[in-house]
Amino acid sequence: MRDLLLIAIVVAGCAASLRRPWIGIMLWTWLSIMNPHRYTWGFAYSAPLAAAAVAFVGLGLLMTKERESPFKGLPVTFLVLFMFWMAVSWLLGPNIEGDYEQWKKVMKIDVMILVALMLLRSKQHIFALMWVCVGSLALLGIKGGIFTLTSGGGYRVWGPPGSFIQDNNEFALALVMTIPLIRFLQLQLSNKWGRLAMTGAMVLCAASALGSQSRGGLLAIAAMAITLWWRGKGKFQMAILLIAAAVPLVAFMPDSWTERMNSIGEYQEDSSAMGRINAWWAAWNIAMNHPTGMGFNPAKPEVFAKYAPDPLAIHAAHSIYFQVLGNHGFIGLLFFLGIWFSCWWTAGWLRSQKNLPPEARWTLELGAMCQVALVGYAIGGAFLSLSYFDLPYNILVLLVLTRVWVAKKSWQTEPAFLPGWRTIPGLASQTKKL
Repeated sequence: MRDLLLIAIVVAGCAASLRRPWIGIMLWTWLSIMNPHRYTWGFAYSAPLAAAAVAFVGLGLLMTKERESPFKGLPVTFLVLFMFWMAVSWLLGPNIEGDYEQWKKVMKIDVMILVALMLLRSKQHIFALMWVCVGSLALLGIKGGIFTLTSGGGYRVWGPPGSFIQDNNEFALALVMTIPLIRFLQLQLSNKWGRLAMTGAMVLCAASALGSQSRGGLLAIAAMAITLWWRGKGKFQMAILLIAAAVPLVAFMPDSWTERMNSIGEYQEDSSAMGRINAWWAAWNIAMNHPTGMGFNPAKPEVFAKYAPDPLAIHAAHSIYFQVLGNHGFIGLLFFLGIWFSCWWTAGWLRSQKNLPPEARWTLELGAMCQVALVGYAIGGAFLSLSYFDLPYNILVLLVLTRVWVAKKSWQTEPAFLPGWRTIPGLASQTKKL
């Protein structure tokens, strides 16, 4: 039954994509981030659903006249440069055939990000993408949070099998990045029950992140909470709310969780932590000797035998920075960092637009909450291999599209988003086809 329902949704979304290809972008985003097919038990589990979404979006893109250039800001330029350099490092790497599947997977994600920038432009599109990204991960976070609370926190929470975030550590970071995006949507809601539901979703996502027993996730959620408090208007009230949520959650966790988190300060005695540091040195040495890196999988015995301090401790980099450094060299890392610095700058530009009319004030909040999410990614990502995961690149899309929306003063021509959302005086009352 679950397989049939999923197939029906995908078929309907693909059909709608032929006329409105932006719907296919939402379908692809949902399939790529949430991986709902991995929660089925029949033929849908391994069905090429994401590939079908890509194909129909491509057909819709060819047929529609409502497409634009994807080059809408500096983050996009850095993304394209990074894509080009990843192709170069793959082709010049030692294992072209072995790295092909990972290269194809990463390129598919990044190409769809560019297609999204071509097809999405309105406030409706921006909010739809935000809801899909948040909903895809928040549902998993709510499920994981309930599991953590009902099981006493004694078991780890894992992400969708076969995805970028299947590991408990990566899943925790994805949820940490989702929390400020939930907060953004909460700020737009006028219904008190809807706002209360969003608060519950944030608490359960935090519980799920803690229940993953990820030390990197704990650092990320701490950094995110501090940034959220610093950016808040009522710092005292925000501090009370954060403490009221954090203390019971931490106190609820079992002794095994406490012991694992306490090991952060004793990394010299932790084999996992020392293995990561060994992999970081290997990545550094690879980049020093190979300007284009070693491709997508340098964690091999022959590579560590030559470049790692301990050739027997073979680990993945477990860091977005050292992962990119080992995979694509210093130039690849420069382009990768350029993406996120320019995204941060774009979000800061949105936050600086203080004189916007009421109907455009949501853009300031989007910029602020996206910056909070990027802080979580920057801190948590320092200890996790999540360089190619979709969500940060979807945040790029949200920021770039919103900046263009503000620059064009699109609020002067677009109607209010949906009934039930915050009342925005002065908006046109006419409806407009997406």
